Amino acid sequence: MRRRTRLTHAAVAAALLVGGWAAAGTLPASAQEAPASAAADASAPASPGLLDAMQRDFGLTPAEAKARLAAEGEATALAPKAREAAGSAYGGAWFDADSGKLTVAVTPDAGTSTVRALRESGAAVRTVEHTERRLNTAKSRLDRLDAPAGVASWAVDPAANAVVVNVVEDARGDNDVRAFVRKARAAGPVTVRTVADAPSTFAAGTVGGDPYYTGNVRCSIGFSVHGGFVTAGHCGGVGQQVRGWDGSYIGNFQGSSFPGDDYAWVNVGSGWWTVPVVLGWGTVSDQLVRGSAEAPVGASICRSGSTTHWHCGRVLAKNETVNYAQGAVHQMTKTSVCAEGGDSGGSFISGDQAQGVTSGGWGNCSGGGETWFQPVNEILNRYGLTLHTA
Repeated sequence: MRRRTRLTHAAVAAALLVGGWAAAGTLPASAQEAPASAAADASAPASPGLLDAMQRDFGLTPAEAKARLAAEGEATALAPKAREAAGSAYGGAWFDADSGKLTVAVTPDAGTSTVRALRESGAAVRTVEHTERRLNTAKSRLDRLDAPAGVASWAVDPAANAVVVNVVEDARGDNDVRAFVRKARAAGPVTVRTVADAPSTFAAGTVGGDPYYTGNVRCSIGFSVHGGFVTAGHCGGVGQQVRGWDGSYIGNFQGSSFPGDDYAWVNVGSGWWTVPVVLGWGTVSDQLVRGSAEAPVGASICRSGSTTHWHCGRVLAKNETVNYAQGAVHQMTKTSVCAEGGDSGGSFISGDQAQGVTSGGWGNCSGGGETWFQPVNEILNRYGLTLHTA
């Protein structure tokens, strides 16, 4: 990245990479070269800044924040093993903050040896009616329907053991919404919940801050990859030029998809460079990115962007279809983290593991809301990119 001459982020460590962790969400394509705060202790569960943020946003004590991160790390490592162990009886899994355990759902045909093995591994076990496979099939049927504006999103909720359809509260009585819900119920196990508002993307007009710009749109840098950074697809199309916080040329969109998906990647050159760091915006210390292991539903997660900087919350759902005005976007992850215009493309991170780039949501960081991100591993696989890690 280019050397920043302003004093605003003079303390920013180790050259902020273009894009970063939940701290750099929109990591302005700007950076400082001194690697001070970026040098996190690899043996620690997280930086002191992350622990401070979890205490603030979750109301935890320092000891509780450390214990939760450690428990979430164990749950993240256990999740793929639990899926394999449950086999065809697998009904999904999620992290339960109260118990500090991964909860694994299995159908009644799971053998006693399977249930015993799951419990001995440290997981809690819940018996459910439907397998994850059946729920995913039902959701796929919904994905083929045309959703009216009053339907915000839908996703498999393993804890509810159903496909949850989220309807905007004021649109519950709309005829088109009712028709969609009837078709959804016919597709499989479905439950309906209401949300306060319809989702929208978080791009914004050109304003001051530490963003990147494409045309008159301001968005946020996500994670550094070798040769560039990943971000949201609605921020620009293939070939569009990208400028940094100082107006200088960074590169161009090399790949972009929206709607259907909401991801893109930008090449980096002309004096800009990438490092595996996420900007803390002075709220938390900068954080090294060490991988992209996917956190389970229920785990804590943080986001950083050029507008609202650093905020934390929980993973609420995965593989959710979000119905934006521009069209549906699939395979999104929903969180309780707030965001606002200009935060699009910014980083979501859990611990030191990259999770995804900010897409859109509803609400704001004054009154609260929900936000979706496009999982980073999907972006890496789609474009054959390699995450820049420490």
